[in-house]
Amino acid sequence: MRRREFLTSLTLSAAPLLKAESDSGPWSRRAIDLVAESNVIDMLGLLTLNWPLLDRWQQVPAAFTDGDFLKLRSSGIDVFHPAVAFETPQSHAVTLEWFEKWNRFIDRHPNWFLRVDNPADLARPKSEGRIGIILGMQDSNHFRCVDDVDAFYRMGQRLTQLTYNAGNRAGDGCKVSHDRGLTAFGEELVARLNSIGMVIDVSHCGQRTSLDVISLSKKPVLITHSNCRALAPGVARCKPDEVIQAAARKGGVLGITSVRQFVRAGGRATIEDVLDHFDHAVRLVGVEHVGLGSDFDLDAHPAYDIAGLNHARRVYSLTEGLLRRGYNNADVALTLGGNFQRALRQIQA
Repeated sequence: MRRREFLTSLTLSAAPLLKAESDSGPWSRRAIDLVAESNVIDMLGLLTLNWPLLDRWQQVPAAFTDGDFLKLRSSGIDVFHPAVAFETPQSHAVTLEWFEKWNRFIDRHPNWFLRVDNPADLARPKSEGRIGIILGMQDSNHFRCVDDVDAFYRMGQRLTQLTYNAGNRAGDGCKVSHDRGLTAFGEELVARLNSIGMVIDVSHCGQRTSLDVISLSKKPVLITHSNCRALAPGVARCKPDEVIQAAARKGGVLGITSVRQFVRAGGRATIEDVLDHFDHAVRLVGVEHVGLGSDFDLDAHPAYDIAGLNHARRVYSLTEGLLRRGYNNADVALTLGGNFQRALRQIQA
């Protein structure tokens, strides 16, 4: 407990220094305070994209250090959803191992991490000075039958995409040229996922499959990490207005991503381009249905850089940008995590 309180105090004491550390200009006290007061949820946030490093963290407890934890805490993000996809014939076995590694990692660092299993857990990481982890997958290939949903739920899985980019037994992904829509097996999965309270995500699904899932589901369906195709024409991973509107009508939330090729169809992108996606989605469906889904970690990746955004404390830059564009504190708090928190409570109730 003393160790956690010490690290938490370090994070909080660092807040006044943040104004000097932005690579896109100083953050205001208003922005810093708003992040500190909000429960910030990144619905596709990776602890690291360095997979060998993640494997060391998961295999060797001492490999994850105080400095690694402080880096995550000082990002301003309270809850991460570090989902991946395994498009392999061995998906079931590989995904079992993936969740076993995550559970072992979290169990070995109880002062630093909390597995978020239910809505009551969502606020705990921030209040306890820890990092929340939502276990999820970016495909459903590991579900050999609907009963596997229950088995993976017991392992801690709380979210699943129906497809990744390609087609599978449930439906078609966004890169399939002729989307056939949700299959009979996909319909069975939706019903079981609804009944057990596992979140359904259609971020990578094709348009028809997305609409079928949203129509069939009795609970909100999330788009955890995508952008608006209206601003990135021809980018298959971005969602057309029709899908965003359908999800919002059911209570869903769109997580805006900071992956450059999903922000602009080509060329250089800046934080202003990302903010344009927030503005478009808000005008389309209301601020109550927009959130964060960065699809990134906290490190610099020059090939994917967005000027002024892709850095360890990008949440502060986004908050400053939204305030600059006229959003009030309450609306910014919704986009930082309030909307996803509401939707998760509805789905998992």
